[in-house]
Amino acid sequence: MNREEKNVIVLDLKEKMETYGTFYITDTSNLTVAKINAIRKKCFERDIKFQVAKNSLIRKAMEATGVDYSPLFAALKGTSGVMFSNTGNIPAKLIKELRSEKGAEKPILKGASIEQAFFVGDNQLDTLTAIKSRQELIGDIIGLLQSPAKNVISALKSEGGKLAGILKTLSERGE
Repeated sequence: MNREEKNVIVLDLKEKMETYGTFYITDTSNLTVAKINAIRKKCFERDIKFQVAKNSLIRKAMEATGVDYSPLFAALKGTSGVMFSNTGNIPAKLIKELRSEKGAEKPILKGASIEQAFFVGDNQLDTLTAIKSRQELIGDIIGLLQSPAKNVISALKSEGGKLAGILKTLSERGE
């Protein structure tokens, strides 16, 4: 691979790091081409971009963004694949799904950056799957805001029936 080809890869990785708010670095060593292609297919189905690259090129791309990704530099060993996503927990869920398949031990999470919050090590996978996406958080907030309004409307409807009954009774008595 010549210098120009390396520069193209670095610029592509840098652009993806800046475009997507989330990326995961995974260990894909010893996986067959067929297994890597199966991972790519599942990534495509979930709108995740997957790219295998040399660690030195991944590091250069990180440095080119201007963001301090130094906590993730230690994870750049062995064979690395990078998953890019707009949603923080989707790649983590996919990694867990891939590893739940019979006999699968990889991919292993080396590190992740979610909106410039860093998670290093495979032991962070459960934490990452539990992170709520932006859409989930917005849905929770809307649900919380709607709940008091629904309670007031419900109370008015039930009290309104009682109030109508009382007014009818009073009018029949002539009061």
